[in-house]
Amino acid sequence: MKKCISALAVLGVFAVTPVYADTIAGVYIGAQGWQAEPEGGFADSQNTTNFNFDDDMQGSAYIAVEHPVPFIPNVKISHSTLDTEGNTRLDANYTFDGNLYTAESTVFTSVDLTTTDFILYYELFDNDILSFDLGVNGKYVDGALLVNDSASNTQGTADFSGVVPMAYSRVQFGLPFSGLGAYAEGSYLSFDDHTFSDYQLALTYSFIESLAVDMTLQLGYRNVELDIEDLDDVYADMSYDGAFFGLELHF
Repeated sequence: MKKCISALAVLGVFAVTPVYADTIAGVYIGAQGWQAEPEGGFADSQNTTNFNFDDDMQGSAYIAVEHPVPFIPNVKISHSTLDTEGNTRLDANYTFDGNLYTAESTVFTSVDLTTTDFILYYELFDNDILSFDLGVNGKYVDGALLVNDSASNTQGTADFSGVVPMAYSRVQFGLPFSGLGAYAEGSYLSFDDHTFSDYQLALTYSFIESLAVDMTLQLGYRNVELDIEDLDDVYADMSYDGAFFGLELHF
């Protein structure tokens, strides 16, 4: 969560920069709180084990800049935390970082994971009722894993990072003169035994619409699926899903 707060501070710098609503460029700044339910596990081989993880509040923040220049894509940068931890009683032997954790032992596991999306996209269709964006996403994944058995004083750690190229799309619907709307947004990749998907569905309500700024509330559902095969010697099969709420400013 600290990393997300730092990202919000950076985005705040853009928020105080004077941009006149869509005369030159449109700037979107948003933040979301996400009550995610994590499932799955990780290992240093294909024999991953499912762990018990706590349901934690995650955070995300983003900024997007849209412009009228033809053929040059719009830009969106988004940062999310996917941190969780928990205690698990093993039902079979498990190895991690060269250590053996025996069946029936209780281990503490921790996942410290952040993702940063660098999205380039085009607005293929855009009006007050329907808009459709299509582009590419370079998702940077940075993670740190820990397994600890305090009874045997055994602890293992692993770090991994990499850029995952993904397809990106967003569809947004609006009900004119009501402030109500909805959107579906997502990125997806599957190659070399890696599978990664990140999508969200939300209802929106624009409660302030003016020449200076628009403010929109978001209420929706987000799902992240992460299936990694041998990234920096790490194997992981994790999923996060749950409801989120958010606020977006449009300058």
